Amino acid sequence: MQEVRGSIPLGSTNPPFPLRTRRRPAACGAAGGRAQRPPARDPGVSPEAGRRAVDLAGLAAALAAAQGRARRVVAVAGPPGSGKSTFAERLRDVLATGTPEIAAEILPMDGYHFDDVVLEARGDLPRKGAPHTFDVDGFAAMLTRLRADDGRDVAVPVFDRAIEMARAAARIVPAATRLVIVEGNYLLLDDPFWAPIRPGFDATVFLRVPDDALEARLAARWQGYGMDAAAIREKLERNDLPNARLVNARSVPADFEVVNA
Repeated sequence: MQEVRGSIPLGSTNPPFPLRTRRRPAACGAAGGRAQRPPARDPGVSPEAGRRAVDLAGLAAALAAAQGRARRVVAVAGPPGSGKSTFAERLRDVLATGTPEIAAEILPMDGYHFDDVVLEARGDLPRKGAPHTFDVDGFAAMLTRLRADDGRDVAVPVFDRAIEMARAAARIVPAATRLVIVEGNYLLLDDPFWAPIRPGFDATVFLRVPDDALEARLAARWQGYGMDAAAIREKLERNDLPNARLVNARSVPADFEVVNA
């Protein structure tokens, strides 16, 4: 396979990060139910460079320094309850304030939940939110579409927790977007169904949160939706906390790590 080298950001003689070398992914079909691998482009930090601890401001500065004219895609991963959605919004807002020329928008992985009707028919409704309850192929196809950067706006789905459903075309990623912030639990999961999407990310971020803080946040989330204490405990023990432990234990190292306690 042909090797693809990362590019140096425009206007710079030295890249802000060691350049990552990737192999161009061969086309893969839907055999085995695995996601097609989005095309890699304009890579960021080398895995050999090791994970870099940063705060929000430091991450925004690093991403801005690496940005050229081409659209880039950054993954923000972390366990459920780590604050990915809020962090992604704050990152977008910091970039908009400090570097308004870098138009950023968010693609949430949760928009690719299988619908409850599908999950119930498969017997998976109690595990909703686990890795196998997402349309990974559809998500990969959207990443490929966003990476194409073909001058057209792209409509993406957004999960509405109030109704526990994904709403189709609920957000627009404008054609002018230069940085797509993808946020979700399983973006870095070392799993045969999720791993093929990783070459489509130019940089990766992992949010680290202490276990007790995760559990408190998750409990507060479900309490806010009117669940009683017994139902919350069952949901945490049977689904949320196992998913969180999986993400923490089996996610590959990210380029950046943020403590989001």
